[in-house]
Amino acid sequence: MTIAVDFDGTIVEHQYPEIGEEIPFATDTLKMLIRDRHKLILWSVREGKLLDDAVEWCRQRGVEFYAINRDYPEEQPEYNEHFSRKLKVDVWIDDRNIGGLPDWGTIYRMISHHKSWYDLMTEARQDMSYEGTYERHSRSHRKRHWWQF
Repeated sequence: MTIAVDFDGTIVEHQYPEIGEEIPFATDTLKMLIRDRHKLILWSVREGKLLDDAVEWCRQRGVEFYAINRDYPEEQPEYNEHFSRKLKVDVWIDDRNIGGLPDWGTIYRMISHHKSWYDLMTEARQDMSYEGTYERHSRSHRKRHWWQF
């Protein structure tokens, strides 16, 4: 799977143009996705030295991207008359998603188990419903005895 990942607000807290603190488990999760053979593309508004600093920050933490702000490493927009800035990826990980950025454990679960946000919410509702059913069932089906005290 090819995955586009934003930097500011997604991998690190928003401190642009500075680099903020890492969002918990971001780089660990990205390394796991790379280990699982996903192609990660860094997709950021950063350019020039600011972009280089972000790439180096990730590299120092063991995250090497397949490509940066392009579909593949060799892509040269200035030589391609049909160049589109829109990436051709399967998934976008960005803090600007509707509903915000899930925690990185949830993101990994969604990708590795091919689950949508809707799937996860449905499962959570079923789990909560099941727990409530069990509690009601255990209270209502207590053993009854012939003696009444």
